[in-house]
Amino acid sequence: MMIAEELINQMIPPLKPTDTAGKALSWMNNLHLAQLPVVDEKKYQGIVTEDAINESEDLSKPISLFNLAYSDLAVHTDTHFYEVLEKASKNKLQIVSVLDHENKYLGVISVVDISAAVANMFASQGPGGIIVLSMKSSDYSLAQISRLVESNDAKIISSFINQEDRDTNLIRLTLKLDKIDLTRIIATLERYSYKVVAQFQESSIQNLEQDKLDMFFKYLNM
Repeated sequence: MMIAEELINQMIPPLKPTDTAGKALSWMNNLHLAQLPVVDEKKYQGIVTEDAINESEDLSKPISLFNLAYSDLAVHTDTHFYEVLEKASKNKLQIVSVLDHENKYLGVISVVDISAAVANMFASQGPGGIIVLSMKSSDYSLAQISRLVESNDAKIISSFINQEDRDTNLIRLTLKLDKIDLTRIIATLERYSYKVVAQFQESSIQNLEQDKLDMFFKYLNM
């Protein structure tokens, strides 16, 4: 599965604290972004937003005089792509900054880029659907879940696990299956007391239009 280091967009440059509001606004317009990272000698300072700049009437004002947002929100190089998307979704971010394990700034991940990469990854695995289960860590058994899926003439193509932020005793298991119609499979899983928190058919992730991406983000934030 993809990690943050593989998804850095080198075409989105960071601003320096000495850069002006006018320069920031110009870059935002060129990049079609409303947010940009601010970095001082490889130390991540936070994000300056288009709204904050527009509130200032002085475009010569240096970025250092703005209140930066999300100074404590970044990911490390080995962060799973699911976590990156989840952070972006919860905080309504267009970009997520990436740091090495010495907390030096390496670059940003564009949410549009990672969404396209995720959708392409799932699409490359062939037609099918996605089921997301929430369960206690102690109840997790991929072997049992595989048997239940296979009892409905389906197979698990790929899977990954993420811990729930709100309850460390819970995990979220995402399954990519080789079946588009998930009705019978979901009914079987629920009959065995598995909690299905989200489901997507092939058309929901192969179409990269914004409404589909928004739906995918909504699932991440459930």
